[in-house]
Amino acid sequence: MIREAREEELMEILELYLHLHEVDLPKDFGQLFFTWQQIISDPNHHLIVCEEEGKIVSSCVCVIIPNLTRNVRPYAFVENVVTHKDYRGKGYATACLEYAKKLAEKENCYKIMLLTGSKDPKTLAFYENAGYNSSDKTAFIQWLNK
Repeated sequence: MIREAREEELMEILELYLHLHEVDLPKDFGQLFFTWQQIISDPNHHLIVCEEEGKIVSSCVCVIIPNLTRNVRPYAFVENVVTHKDYRGKGYATACLEYAKKLAEKENCYKIMLLTGSKDPKTLAFYENAGYNSSDKTAFIQWLNK
């Protein structure tokens, strides 16, 4: 089942993020809960989850960003695409990305952007198969306070 996360699922989502690039759960619970409340209450911030047998096994975030160009059409940004290592290769992340695409279409977005730090050809092929390309734009990142 693909749906948006519920407020009480924070800890399960954080545990899933250990299969992304996190090595430990956050230590500052005050900041964690404050940030979670911001995310869960923001109508433009969609934390999409795939639930299988009562367990969240895959997820992505889709943020709808208001925009003054492109005839005042917003755009969407997808981030934190992750599937639990025991559930990979079963189409769960693809389903999350498809849900994000439908949200973006519903909001009249003119594009969806996604960045990945992966250089793994299988991961890159996965995103291409999901409809993304790496030829239209060039991404630059400046890391702050590393």
